[in-house]
Formats: sequence, C-alpha cells, structure tokens
Amino acid sequence: MEVSGIISALVIGTIIGLLGRLVLPGRQHIPIWLMILIGIAAALGGSAISHAAGVDDTSGVDWIEWLIQIGLAAIGIALVDRARARRA
Repeated sequence: MEVSGIISALVIGTIIGLLGRLVLPGRQHIPIWLMILIGIAAALGGSAISHAAGVDDTSGVDWIEWLIQIGLAAIGIALVDRARARRA
C-alpha cells in the first residue's frame, strides 16, 4: 500500500467515523483514535457489502455505499461505547 492510500484510508475513516458518531443520540465516551479505527473498518466493510450487493459502482455519488458505511460505523461505535461503559 502506498502512502497516499494510507492517508486516504485515514481521511475516509475519520469522515465515516464522525458521521457514524453524529447519527447516534447522546454522548459517546470513546477516544478519537478508536473512532477513526471503527470508521476505517466500517468503510472497508461497507465497501465489501456494497460490492457484494452490486451497488458499489454507480454513475455519480455512491449514496447507498455511504449509507452502509455510516450505518456500520454507528453500530460499531455504539457497541464499543457500551463495552467500554460496562468496564468502567
């Protein structure tokens, strides 16, 4: 993987993680680095799901892929937040 690919993954992961965090009600108590990791995982997983469903290559913006990625990020952030709350 090239440096530009790593930077792209970090930027997209951050955006997906932030959007996933925004759709959740209330406050989440997770660090920013963990939100970025969840966002990267959600971006990769959402891309795989949208590719398997055949909705990943459309003309224009791939809204369905973005919605899948943001939904996965929201689920991931909610699960991690609950797991961290139980330990505290």
